[in-house]
Amino acid sequence: MSHSIQDLNLYKTPKGFRGKSAIVVQLWWVVQGTLFALSPQFLYGWRRFLAKIFGAKIGKNVLLRPSVKMTYPWKVSIGDNSWIGDDVVLYSLGEIEIGSNTVVSQKGYICTGSHNYDKIDFPIYAKKITIGNQCWLATDVFVAPGISIGDGTVVGARSSVIDNLDGFSVYVGSPAKFLKKR
Repeated sequence: MSHSIQDLNLYKTPKGFRGKSAIVVQLWWVVQGTLFALSPQFLYGWRRFLAKIFGAKIGKNVLLRPSVKMTYPWKVSIGDNSWIGDDVVLYSLGEIEIGSNTVVSQKGYICTGSHNYDKIDFPIYAKKITIGNQCWLATDVFVAPGISIGDGTVVGARSSVIDNLDGFSVYVGSPAKFLKKR
């Protein structure tokens, strides 16, 4: 016996959800897949320039590796001297704010969007993620929608951040748990 708890035929993306027209979104994806992704490793200024053309707020000396993916750069803000590593996904359905002198290491997944599985039409939503100054998210860290990570925080490799994290602390695990003060 089956009952309907999820009917994707009823799904509708909310008007204006992407923040730009479908043409701009597609143009960014083409630019990201070619001019951004295929640029030599050392051309950090070029990748900052491309992201800024599409509305990203990128500080001085930010290192964006060629394999970084930004869904909607116009919803991304990164402070001075921060590093965004290889294969990091900035799933910016909602705003992502990353402070200065912060590292998001390789394979990090900063996820602002999800779906409400309690409703039959499976509606999409986005919640802002804020990562403070002088943080380090080690390899393969997942950050859930709506999370705030305080200044000076370290998140250990392969951790899942599903609750807000206090500043100047070290967290590890899935879900990430407090280990010690930094």
